[in-house]
Amino acid sequence: MTSLSVEMLAADAVEPITSAGNAQLGIAVLAGIAVIVLLITKFKMHAFLALTIGSLALGSFAGAAPAKTIASFTAGLGSTVAGVGVLIALGAILGKLLADSGGADQIVDTILAKASGRAMPWAMVLIASIIGLPLFFEVGIVLMIPVVLLVAKRGNYSLMRIGIPALAGLSVMHGLIPPHPGPLVAIDALGANLGVTLALGVLVAIPTVIIAGPLFSRYAARWVDIKAPEKMIPQRPSEELDRRPSFGATLATILLPVVLMLVKALVDIVVDDPEQSVQRVTDVIGSPLIALLAAVIVGMFTLGRAAGFTKGRLSTTVEKSLAPIAGVLLIVGAGGGFKQTLIDAGVGQMILDFSKDWSIPALLLGWLIAVAIRLATGSATVATISAAGLVAPLAADMSTSHAALLVLAVGAGSLFFSHVNDAGFWLVKEYFGMNVGQTVKTWSVMETIISVVSLAFILLLSLVL
Repeated sequence: MTSLSVEMLAADAVEPITSAGNAQLGIAVLAGIAVIVLLITKFKMHAFLALTIGSLALGSFAGAAPAKTIASFTAGLGSTVAGVGVLIALGAILGKLLADSGGADQIVDTILAKASGRAMPWAMVLIASIIGLPLFFEVGIVLMIPVVLLVAKRGNYSLMRIGIPALAGLSVMHGLIPPHPGPLVAIDALGANLGVTLALGVLVAIPTVIIAGPLFSRYAARWVDIKAPEKMIPQRPSEELDRRPSFGATLATILLPVVLMLVKALVDIVVDDPEQSVQRVTDVIGSPLIALLAAVIVGMFTLGRAAGFTKGRLSTTVEKSLAPIAGVLLIVGAGGGFKQTLIDAGVGQMILDFSKDWSIPALLLGWLIAVAIRLATGSATVATISAAGLVAPLAADMSTSHAALLVLAVGAGSLFFSHVNDAGFWLVKEYFGMNVGQTVKTWSVMETIISVVSLAFILLLSLVL
């Protein structure tokens, strides 16, 4: 993906779409975000429509001409979908192949066969982290829930001791690691390097997921000691298959795009010469589009054909994978439109003007903005996109590593304290058969731990790098 730098984004609007002062712009931003929050929470409006209306409201409150606001919004929507739309689609195809072929079940069963007793929470966090790499959070939950419930039932474990590590693995991947939509859009908006962000994201994710998963699950199991609800144990996809892919082939397919992108980042650092043939090759094969496309094509053989899929079945699997992501694409696109409206209105410069005299670090500022939007809207993706748009100018003069850390700080903030306005909250509550109070004490606290702990590691890395 070609990252859109702040300068390129600003080039779309030669001059700000409004001449409003900082005070009016500040009020306009708060009003625009308030409209989005109100529409999502009070009127239960789809986030795509809420972001679209919120962008128009922002322009109106800032005193911009409607035509200019519309032009900014549509330009942002188009550039965002152009940047990440294909990647989201390829990720969805790979995830569907993984699920339908029984590859996910193969990974689960192999690891569980080698784990027992005290090792089980660690096995669950490992499984969820591996499966969570190419999958959307909601898809990962649907895949992992049968495993969590079966393991808890067969091993007579507390559901929280097994469930929290799995949820932590999925959530950390969703918030911090590309190619998930939130991190991808933040990388795009902040002009960060994807390979460096991926490498630093993995570095932050490992200790974070250990603390929020296996370690926190000990306390969560004491606070909420419940068994797996029988009615929620569904049939697994692979039970209908005659055969399924091997563990090695499945793992290699999942990790292929990650390895290719990391190789590109490593070569960029070591060689650092665009004229060298080695770097030219890795720049191509390590680009997210080619890396994910390669994984999808390889997956058709290592996953699909290995499970006995015909060409027709493979085609149907790909087709079915694309329909559910329409909503995600629209939300991400509208979030990009909102971000572009913020930038074109001059909000970025306003934040620079305000923050230049503050002692608050840019990384902490990005995290705090994402936290505020997350608490208000309940959407991690909306929080990431909006916060990235607001702090984009701060990344203009940053080093490669610090721009990547700003992406991670925004992603970490977007996970803070999931509560009743978050679809994920209700998904976890219903699947695990908990009441609202129990869900807050386990899931919501876990999300907060992920957000705070990952920020701490990000700030530590910023001191070293």
